[in-house]
Amino acid sequence: MLMGEYKHNIDSKGRLIMPAKLRDDLGERFVITRGLDGCIFGYPKATWDLVQEKLKQLPLAKKDARAFTRFFYSAAQEVELDKQGRINIPQTLIDFAHLEKSCRVIGVSERIEIWDEGRWLAEAESLSDNFEDIAENLFDFGL
Repeated sequence: MLMGEYKHNIDSKGRLIMPAKLRDDLGERFVITRGLDGCIFGYPKATWDLVQEKLKQLPLAKKDARAFTRFFYSAAQEVELDKQGRINIPQTLIDFAHLEKSCRVIGVSERIEIWDEGRWLAEAESLSDNFEDIAENLFDFGL
């Protein structure tokens, strides 16, 4: 299970240290791509395979399904941890997530999210302010 929040810096070459506590679950090689809310999603290979199976079930005749899969897959990259535990994030994804120097890597159950620190802090503050309302709405899903 991927969980926790970690602060790391991205260097000028686009390399970001993956937190040691997440590396075992991510594996040596994993997939990163555009996420939602302006962050990067990262999936262990087994989870990526499940995501792909679900995306294959989307109806090709639906414009939103085509648009989502096109945008999601076009930025997907397999990355590999180097000897220092870093990954190299492609410039396309750096630009998408507006990554500057300070980043937050967050474990979210079956995936990670990579955020620009400023954007994450704003998101976390908003979530904190609305957490009880969000939780109440999710009780309908059996939480």
